[in-house]
Amino acid sequence: MQHLEKPRVRPYLVADQVRGEPSSFEISDLLRLSPAVMRVTALDLEIMKRMEGKQSIAELQDSLKPMLGGGTVSPEYFTKLLAMLEECLFLDSPNWQSAISSPVRPPSCIGCYDADPKNLTEQIESYYLHKNGPGVPKARATDHRMDAVLAPHIDYARGGWNFAHAFGQIYENTTASLFVIVATSHYSPKRFTLTRKSFGTPLGEVPVDNAFCDRLEAVYGSGLYDDELRAHFPEHSIELEVVFLQHLLGPNRPFRIVPLLVGSMDDMLQDAADTSVPADVARMVKALRQAKEATNEPVCFVISGDLAHIGPKFGDKAGLPDDFLSHSQDQDLNLLAAAATGSSQGYRQILATEKDARRICGFPPTWLTLQVLGQCTGKLLRYDQYVNPRGSESVSFAAMAFQTRGR
Repeated sequence: MQHLEKPRVRPYLVADQVRGEPSSFEISDLLRLSPAVMRVTALDLEIMKRMEGKQSIAELQDSLKPMLGGGTVSPEYFTKLLAMLEECLFLDSPNWQSAISSPVRPPSCIGCYDADPKNLTEQIESYYLHKNGPGVPKARATDHRMDAVLAPHIDYARGGWNFAHAFGQIYENTTASLFVIVATSHYSPKRFTLTRKSFGTPLGEVPVDNAFCDRLEAVYGSGLYDDELRAHFPEHSIELEVVFLQHLLGPNRPFRIVPLLVGSMDDMLQDAADTSVPADVARMVKALRQAKEATNEPVCFVISGDLAHIGPKFGDKAGLPDDFLSHSQDQDLNLLAAAATGSSQGYRQILATEKDARRICGFPPTWLTLQVLGQCTGKLLRYDQYVNPRGSESVSFAAMAFQTRGR
């Protein structure tokens, strides 16, 4: 096979040293396209670093001789290593190219939810019926009375009922078939990243609204796909919302999404007195507004964002004493109250004043969507504060519904 003549290790792999074994490493896939974890030696890792698609096996053997004191690595050794890399999808090969060029983004969160469609359906239904859930959604909406929801993206085990509060409102209060999912980006340094790949889950495939994406690009400009693979393939913040939409709307109400990941906006939280908006952020606000206005059907925004991330796991040295948890909850509720008035500036001001000390990962998508909606009001549906029993971490999250004033 041609790709084995001058082998190249593909990008987006990470090597972690095995604890207590300085000469052993585990290779894994940052994109989560491959579930494999490949254990290698220090020599294997050195060979992999040299596999850049420029040298044949014989040339690689020669390049290793100085490091090995004139010794060599046998062709059989290379054959075995290449076979392992190929099996794990760690080579730049036809299989790898096929995976990244597929029009469908495969699920990356199996385990958070069940891979079997029937079991997954029952799993989602259980969150509506949970003691903290909203109950089974009532009558399906006959008109568009709601413009956005805030939903968490914490794993379902810790917050599935909170998702249910948000998505129950979608069933009852909007006829939209187009959902702009504005979600926290956890893996890419880029501010904004789109994908045009459909989202695949055990419940089927959900297409992207390409026309809406075209309108976004026309106003925002280029660069929205520069880090598409790293941003979207391993990301959970859109996929977990898509699964709830699929369960909620089912095959009888086809829908499309616009999957927009939003990266850090820490530069907007450095000075509480500074209300300026970076040029790229202002362009995205304008692009989303104009794309929405040019859409001849109801549009519902889904804000995917959690609230505080506190405790030793996130760098807080004081642990999680009760007064710290209580203060964090008070600040969360202040944030949500600001959001409920539609005040993106008030929301930002609270976080800038505390220098985002509690790591509100939902700030970028929430602030952005509030800006796009303009004058709106919100209703808090459910607030939760998860605390790890061992005291290592606490993550808070909420469900809200928004409508523009005058609707």
